[in-house]
Amino acid sequence: MISTPILQFGTSRFLQAHADLFVSEALAAGKAVGKITIVQSSGSADRAGRLAALADEAGYPVQVRGLSEGQVVDYETRVHSVARTLSTQTDWDEIKRIAVEEAQFILSNTSDTGFQPSPSDSELSFVQSMSYPAKLLQLLIARFQASAGGIQIMPMELIVDNGQALRDRVLEIAEVHPQAGLIDYLKNDVVWVNSLVDRIVSEPIEPAGAVAEPYALWAIENQAKLTLPCEHPSVQVVNSLEVTESLKLFILNLGHTYLVDRWQQAGAQPHEFVRELLEDADYNKALKSLYETEVIPGFKAAGLQQAAEDYVLATMDRFANPFLDHKLADIAQNHTEKVERRIKAFLTWATSNGDDSAKPQLAAIVASQA
Repeated sequence: MISTPILQFGTSRFLQAHADLFVSEALAAGKAVGKITIVQSSGSADRAGRLAALADEAGYPVQVRGLSEGQVVDYETRVHSVARTLSTQTDWDEIKRIAVEEAQFILSNTSDTGFQPSPSDSELSFVQSMSYPAKLLQLLIARFQASAGGIQIMPMELIVDNGQALRDRVLEIAEVHPQAGLIDYLKNDVVWVNSLVDRIVSEPIEPAGAVAEPYALWAIENQAKLTLPCEHPSVQVVNSLEVTESLKLFILNLGHTYLVDRWQQAGAQPHEFVRELLEDADYNKALKSLYETEVIPGFKAAGLQQAAEDYVLATMDRFANPFLDHKLADIAQNHTEKVERRIKAFLTWATSNGDDSAKPQLAAIVASQA
C-alpha cells in the first residue's frame, strides 16, 4: 500500500469536494505531498459503501456547477487523492501506525460539534466513544512515544481560530496523562493551524462524490513552521484570517440576511430560493445598491475596498447560481440573532474603522429587531 502523508478525519461531502479535490488536482500537477488516508471516526456501519467508494481506483465524481464571472460553469471531475479508508471502530491499530510512520499532516472536518467533550475523553487508552480531540491526542501520544517528531494539525471545522481551539482542548485532555515531556511536545513540536474554509457543497452523489459550486476557498493563517499539503489556486496563505472572516460575514452572510429581511417584509412570497431573488430585478438592484452605498464604504475605510469589491462580484455569482436551491426559509431561521451578528456587528465594525457614512437600510433592519 502506498504511503500517505495526509491523514484525514471526516468523510463528509464537503471534504470530498474541497480538500480532497484540491489535493487530487495538485497531485496531477506534481504539487502535493502525496495521497490521503481517510478515517471515519463515528464508527457508523451504514457508511461502509461510502468508504469503499472513496478509495476506488477509478476515483469518485465531483460535479462543479454554478456561475463564475457571470458565466455558467458545469463540469464533472474525478478525485484520485484517496489511497485508503479506515474506521476508528475497526482499524485503530492501523490508523495509529499511519499516524506514527506516514503522516505529516492531519486534517479534520468533524462538524461544528466535533470538538465537544465526551465523558470517555479522560480515559488513558483509546475508546471509540472519545471525542475527536481525545482520539487525536491518542495518536499524538503514539508519535511522542515513538520519537516520530512533530506533525501539522489542520482542522477545518467552522470554529473561530479552529487550530487554537483544537490545541487548547487537546492540552486540556492531556493533563490527565502522566508522560513526562508530553505537554511540551504538544506545545512546541506540533504545529496547530488556523484556517477558514468556504464552499457550498449542495448535495451528495452516492455512494461517494458531491455537487459543488465553482467558488472554493481554504484560507490558512501563516505562522512559523507552516507547510502546505498542496499548492492549489483555492488554497491561500494569509497573514490574518480576520480579513477573510470579515469579507465572508459582512458581505456574503450580511447579504443573505438583508435579502431575507426584504423577502419577509414583502410577505415571504412568491420566491422560495435565493437564486429567485437574484432573478427578480428589484431585489437584484437593491442588493447591488446596498453593497455599493452601505457596505463597501465600511471596507474602504478599513483599507479593503478592492478586496470587498472583488468579493461582492463573487458573492453575486454565488447567490445567482442556477443549480443551487438555497431555501430562503432556511436562512430566515434565527433571523434576530443573524441580524445581530451580521448587520449590527458590521455597523460597529465600520464605525470602528472610521466609516461614518449613512447606512439607513442596515440601521432600519437592526432597529426592527430591537
